[in-house]
Amino acid sequence: VQLQASGGGLAQPGGSLRLSCVASTFSLDLYAIGWFRQVPGKEREQISCISSYDGSTYYSDSVKGRFTISRDSAKNTAYLQMNSLRPEDTAVYYCAASRSVITSYIRDPKYYQYWGQGTQVTVSS
Repeated sequence: VQLQASGGGLAQPGGSLRLSCVASTFSLDLYAIGWFRQVPGKEREQISCISSYDGSTYYSDSVKGRFTISRDSAKNTAYLQMNSLRPEDTAVYYCAASRSVITSYIRDPKYYQYWGQGTQVTVSS
């Protein structure tokens, strides 16, 4: 397993969770990191990414202002801090790594070479 996502679980509306994405065989610093989520019957949605080139970040409108992407080089780990969770955030969340430094490419899941296995996030009272 090259990417391992964890940290999902059950949260109440308005609560928080922090997802982690650990790389085991390569340095995450050299890769853009993307977070995606998918609900059964719907297309996978990219919700955030962080560039390896300049550290710039992207958030989808659905999570902007509530979620924060970051990376810790020393731990070779990327994070997605999720605050003010809503029931509509319920999904399987995936992290992925891309060698691309082109902004438009890291907004496209087909340019991600490595994927984590997914972690379930359920937001419910």
